[in-house]
Amino acid sequence: MVISPNAYLWFKSLHIIGVVVWFAGLFYLVRLFIYHVEANEFEPKLKLAFQDQYSLMEKRLANIITTPGMILSVSMAVGMLSLQPAWLNERWMQFKLAFVAGLLAYHFLCYRLMNSLSKGQCEWNGKQLRALNELPTLLLVVIIMLVVFKNQFPTNAATWLIVGLIVFMAASIQFYARWRRLRSESISSVSTND
Repeated sequence: MVISPNAYLWFKSLHIIGVVVWFAGLFYLVRLFIYHVEANEFEPKLKLAFQDQYSLMEKRLANIITTPGMILSVSMAVGMLSLQPAWLNERWMQFKLAFVAGLLAYHFLCYRLMNSLSKGQCEWNGKQLRALNELPTLLLVVIIMLVVFKNQFPTNAATWLIVGLIVFMAASIQFYARWRRLRSESISSVSTND
């Protein structure tokens, strides 16, 4: 069987498209979980309406965007590896596949959380979900760096600066969310005292 030289480029293009779609879904899905959990603070009638809407949005996002993106990404990766099986012996590819396995575990954890949220049985709070929401960003950065640098993965100061910036961004997002919540609570307490 003769494989077209363009087959690899098709696999690669579709793999990249799948990765973009998959990550877009993962980034927004956990954000919806946060809103879903925070709706617990609403009055009962409003809470039910918002949680029903979030459940619907989560299921549509997961089933129409996120999971098809994951399937496309993984299947095209299998296609590329079938054309370049020697890559499986490369250390960078082994590390990449380990991180991708972690990403798949994260994907299925999201489904588990989505199901527990729809049943009203989720034990995660908004703060925990915000921390969880940072994980795919870290995985994305590491996976991309492995693909770009391959066996020359940088371990110099610039690399650690980038890692530090990512951690700083994640901490800043957490700090801002906390500040916004505390500000909202203080405004709420001032208005109820008046």
